[in-house]
Amino acid sequence: MKLQFSPEDEQFRAEIATWLADNLVGEFAQLKFRGGPGDEHMFPEERKKWERKLAEGGWTCVGWPTEYGGRGLSIEQQVIFFEEYARAGAPGRMGHIGEGLAGPTLIAFGSDEQKQKYLPGILAGTEFWCQGYSEPSAGSDLANVKTKARFDEVKGKWIINGQKVWTSLAHESEYCFVIARTDPESKAHKGLGFFLIKMDQPNVTVRPIEQITGTSEFNEVFFDDAECDADDIVGEPGDGWKVAMGLLGYERGVSTLGQQMAFQNELNEVVALAKKNGAAKDPVIRQRIADAHIGLKIMRYNSMRMLSGNSGDGSLQKEALIYKLYWATWHRNLGELAMDILGAEADILLDAPYELSRLQSLFLFTRSDTIYGGTNQIQRNIIAERGLGMPKELRP
Repeated sequence: MKLQFSPEDEQFRAEIATWLADNLVGEFAQLKFRGGPGDEHMFPEERKKWERKLAEGGWTCVGWPTEYGGRGLSIEQQVIFFEEYARAGAPGRMGHIGEGLAGPTLIAFGSDEQKQKYLPGILAGTEFWCQGYSEPSAGSDLANVKTKARFDEVKGKWIINGQKVWTSLAHESEYCFVIARTDPESKAHKGLGFFLIKMDQPNVTVRPIEQITGTSEFNEVFFDDAECDADDIVGEPGDGWKVAMGLLGYERGVSTLGQQMAFQNELNEVVALAKKNGAAKDPVIRQRIADAHIGLKIMRYNSMRMLSGNSGDGSLQKEALIYKLYWATWHRNLGELAMDILGAEADILLDAPYELSRLQSLFLFTRSDTIYGGTNQIQRNIIAERGLGMPKELRP
């Protein structure tokens, strides 16, 4: 893994920084520093338009191979891209699930027809995706999915029935990739399929879930005889677990760079507040800010370490096992630091209709970070089992 940037890399840094400075103006100026965790409900249409602007400049899917329309950037240049994106205050990406998860998964596992059908819309910033993994009884225990898929010979389509939950941005998405059980008698990770489902059909119902923040950027999704074209299963019936795990490798990989962009913006806001209200004079607060800065750098370097050895199929390396536990705990601690810096103002809301400040929202939202995507407890078990090889009775 390289920690230094070459002159060519720095030239690339100047290129993306200049483009962002020239384009985050006018109608897009209001989007600066918006759309991150707990703020994803803000300016959805404007941020979709920003995705199209990025595409026009060739700044979507920058890590994709050039044969699929990407820039084929090196890991170092991808890091630079997200660093400069954060520094410019560019908004949270509406297309990050398609660009960072669905696209790389289709490149690795999809058919030529699926790539031709779906990759151009992601690249152009015109088609958006959501993730149909979690269910009421299958959160951290993903292999416990109950959603079923059966093939209708008359219609020549897959028929999907079941419920997904915590589906981020489902109400803004054209497509959802869904894990469903193709063998009704199967259990655990066997007998699963990985499906690409169009959201705009009468048998798909999206219901928002109101969070403690008062916003609803995620949803529960019901499939009641929803239809999926015969060729919209990735791989074969029974390959679903393999494809799903490959996708999770991308979730722990390249897409983390975009996540860290949002974290950097939040840390910058926390530091600015501490300087403004005098909290930075407290040596304990200063040390906690320093720890947060160090933690974010560790996160970045660990991502570079993971990505430097990426096999291209999304398969997880051992370094990736610690990532979810690390960033979730770091982000939760950042929310607590923000509240301590706010002091008494952390408990104050202005007159109705009550609206949380961005840092209040950050604190409340980050309470969920150690739960979704695999709880901290589950992550520790995975580290013990797969990373350290501990027998079950000795795991934490």
